[in-house]
Parts: sequence; structure tokens; C-alpha cells
Amino acid sequence: MLPDFRLETYFSRWEFNAKYNICASDAETISVQELLEGANEDDLRLWDNLTLAYTETYGSPVLREAIADTYDNMDPSDIITFTGAEEGIFAAMHALLSADDHAIVLTPNYQSAETIPASICEVTGIALDPTNNWELDIDLIQQAIKPNTKLISFNFPHNPTGKILSIDKLNQLISIARTNGIYIFSDEVYRLLERDDSIRLPQVADIYEKALSLNVTSKAYGLPGLRIGWIACKDHDLLDALERTKHYLSICNSGPSEVLTVIALHARDWILQKNRKLVADNLEHLNTFFAGYPELFDWTPPDGGCVGYPRYKGKEGVEQFCTLLVQKSGVLLLPASVYRSALTETPKDHFRIGYGRKNMIEGLKIMENHVNRYCRV
Repeated sequence: MLPDFRLETYFSRWEFNAKYNICASDAETISVQELLEGANEDDLRLWDNLTLAYTETYGSPVLREAIADTYDNMDPSDIITFTGAEEGIFAAMHALLSADDHAIVLTPNYQSAETIPASICEVTGIALDPTNNWELDIDLIQQAIKPNTKLISFNFPHNPTGKILSIDKLNQLISIARTNGIYIFSDEVYRLLERDDSIRLPQVADIYEKALSLNVTSKAYGLPGLRIGWIACKDHDLLDALERTKHYLSICNSGPSEVLTVIALHARDWILQKNRKLVADNLEHLNTFFAGYPELFDWTPPDGGCVGYPRYKGKEGVEQFCTLLVQKSGVLLLPASVYRSALTETPKDHFRIGYGRKNMIEGLKIMENHVNRYCRV
């Protein structure tokens, strides 16, 4: 049986009760009307002629074509869609792994990246180094490989740290996987929100034949209500296994969500431009805030995505800090306990902050007032 999903349990209590959610991991959303105003004529006809019927388990052909166009080397036949990225993670781990296999995952992590494979087979955790800006030691990956290692799973830009692996290290990981016949599961949901375009990584399915690249409308596009995610992969036998796994889950996506996703992907330039500007502007506000409290926070601007993972040095500890902040001031952050791992030690003095939404600045001002009133070194 899977354990409680700590992040979602925490959000169940606070996400819609706190006045200022400044730990959200998505970019600013838009209304359906705004999205439709950006649609081309062909896409508007799709919307106008939409029926509320079942859709194909793989996803509609027009949706898979729109998704494939966001890759360099993918065809529509290389794409399968899901009801969000979470379903994609669940389906991939169950389609790929069996009890006799071994998987390698990174920590800290989005919990299901660890707990789902760990419910199926043996899993080794490799910790990103919090003392070295969350760097990954590739030698530790090499040393963890066993004869039955089936999968290496990672997420860059990384949740919760915002770390992006160097292209040299990514190529080393791919080389290790290829040499050993290992699949790679690459969670790329924060891609396209890099602080600098020069450090944007390629989508791994474009460059490795045994890779699964996961993406979603929720993060960079700021459209989590659509609940559309996808996996790109050149292994069509594996895609068929994913389809059969999805038969036990959502079966198919929502038709309206599929059409709206097609519209969003065709209009992605202006959506991403808007979100990148907001993320960049908000990051400057965070840099200014944390620079004012060096005795309370250690902060390094994230490489990409729209979340960061600063260290809290106040005497009451990060768990109490986050609890009092939401209870007394209505500002929601995610404490380190949400990201603890059963596989490795993870830092206990960090918290996740999000900077993809417009109300972050207002919430940050309330947080500053709280810090000035309640926090001590």
C-alpha cells in the first residue's frame, strides 16, 4: 500500500485556506476565454464542434500531433497522453518495473517518483548535494548500478530546488544508461522556465532511444486545470504497455481538456513569454527579499522552473516557521518534512517557495512583516 502523499496531504489542509499561497509550483493561469481568444480558426472549429464523447486512450491524433511538434525528433506515434503528469508517473513505473528489477531515483524528490517504484521493486536513492548547490555526483549513479537495474529516474529543472543538470552530466547519464541497457525516466515538467536559455536541457526522449520524457500543461503553461500530461518515447512496445496500464486508471482524457490543450500548444509562444517574464520579475523580488535577511536565510537563485528551496536558520526551525507563518499571517510555504525520503538523508531546514504567480509579491510583503515581527536568529 502506498503511504500518504505528504505534499498533497499538506495542501489538502492549507492550499485553499491560506490567503497567500507562495509555494505553488505552477505559473500564472489564464481563463478559458483568454485561451480561446488566442486560438486560430481551425482550433476554434474544433472547440465549436466538440462533443462530450469518450476520447482515444492514447489521446486524439490532433493532440498528439500538437505535442510531437514541441519535440525535435518525435512523431505523433511516439506520444501517449495522461490525465496529468501524476498518472503518467504511476503508469510508467507500473509498465516498466517488476518485483525483480532495481531502480535509481534522486532525492529530494516529488514523492511519487520515489514511493511508486519503491512499492514495486528495490530502489536506490542518490542525494543531490545541498552543500554544493544541489549538484549530482555521477559517480554515485555508476556505483549504484546493479545487474538488474532497469531504470534511472530524474527531474530537471528539479522540484523543489530548481537545479538544472549540466549538459555534460546529462550526456554522462545517458552514456551510463545506454552502456547498461537502462531506461531513463526524465520528468521535464518545469522545462521552458529556465533562468537562462543557454542552460536549457534537451528533452531526453529526443536524444536517447530508451528514454521516457514526461511533460504536462500544468507548470510552464500555467494550465493545471486541464489535467493533460504526456510521455514521449520511441519504444512503441512500452507505449502500448502504458496504454494498457491507463485502461485501469482514467481510461481516457476529457475531450474539452484535449481541445483546449491543442489550442494552448499552438499558442504556446505568447503563453510562455508571459509566464517567463512573470517568473523572471518575481525572482528578482525574491533575490531582494532574501538579501535583506542573510542571518535568517541561505538563498541561491534556482536555475529554472518556478520553485526554490532556501534554507531557514531561525532558532525555532523551519517546521515551526512554516506553521506559524500560515496560521498567524496566512502565507503558505512547504516545509522540508514534505520532501523527506526513505532512501537517503535530506535536509531538514529548507522550505519550498514558488514564484510563478502574480500574487507572490503581495504574499512576500506579508511574509516580510511576519519575519520582522516573529523570527529570530
